[in-house]
Amino acid sequence: VQLQASGGGLVQAGGSLRLSCAASTRTFSNYALGWFRQAPGKEREFVATISWSGGSTTYADSVKGRFTISRDNNENTVYLQMNSLKPEDTAVYYCAASGGPRSSRLSNYDYWGQGTLVTVSS
Repeated sequence: VQLQASGGGLVQAGGSLRLSCAASTRTFSNYALGWFRQAPGKEREFVATISWSGGSTTYADSVKGRFTISRDNNENTVYLQMNSLKPEDTAVYYCAASGGPRSSRLSNYDYWGQGTLVTVSS
């Protein structure tokens, strides 16, 4: 499975961005998907995850109420809508796919995209 993330960029605090991650697999709907991020000098951390059907989602407390993860199994794409962005959201954002249930643990993910940079200015 190859994952290609896009949609990052520079935005002012309070603004919005929508990240996309396209997957090259015929069995996209078999995978739980997640978004993670890594800020400069910090470890990669969990942001959000969605079940294979899209019916269940989980968010990190730091983004709850501001970010929304969704997926389109017909388009083999997962999205991350980010609203009310803060400077502390600045990071490289990665999408990932898991053959197991949705999870906040990095080690549970089998495939990773290359990352897309989000910069939020104050």
